[in-house]
Amino acid sequence: MTTTTAALQANPRPGVLADLVPGSALLRDTLLVIGGAGITGLCAQVSLHTPLSPVPFTLQTLAVLLAGTALGTVRGAAAMLVYLAAGTAGVPWFANHTHGPGGPAFGYVIGFVLVAALVGELARRGHDRGILGTVGLMTLGNAVIYLAGTVWLAMDMHLGAPQAIALGITPFLITDTLKTALAAGLLPLAWRGVAYMRR
Repeated sequence: MTTTTAALQANPRPGVLADLVPGSALLRDTLLVIGGAGITGLCAQVSLHTPLSPVPFTLQTLAVLLAGTALGTVRGAAAMLVYLAAGTAGVPWFANHTHGPGGPAFGYVIGFVLVAALVGELARRGHDRGILGTVGLMTLGNAVIYLAGTVWLAMDMHLGAPQAIALGITPFLITDTLKTALAAGLLPLAWRGVAYMRR
């Protein structure tokens, strides 16, 4: 019997994918939280600055949404809190190896904590099991990231609402749609794998 099969038998209806990870709950959750923060920091380095916005294009938001969904409400939020706190304290794992508070993109990082908790709770309720549910979950998560990031951007750069939207939301709509499509394929596929292992 594999450890994953044993975890399935011990927890026949897991709320989120991370519940299937075997081991001591405290050690498991600690490693998952640190891992979620680390993956987010790694994906933040896949970064592209363009004239379209002072905020770079990164894989960071995809990492946040997937980590929050896979880890669940508390672990997801904790992972993003670690990411936020460590980066603010000096760990160079914000986009382009930056760190510290402030800057045009800092509001997005603050929003990551809220978003991870939100999508984690929706996943716990089963909304990541199918394509449509995952699309809705990811779309809502992106909307919250946009809200937090654009409000901060407007205050940081003294912009009006139309300018802030043009710089903080519009440039990212296409790439975030592609990220949502990717997640809509990956998460239900992972749950199909779980269902197969339950047979």
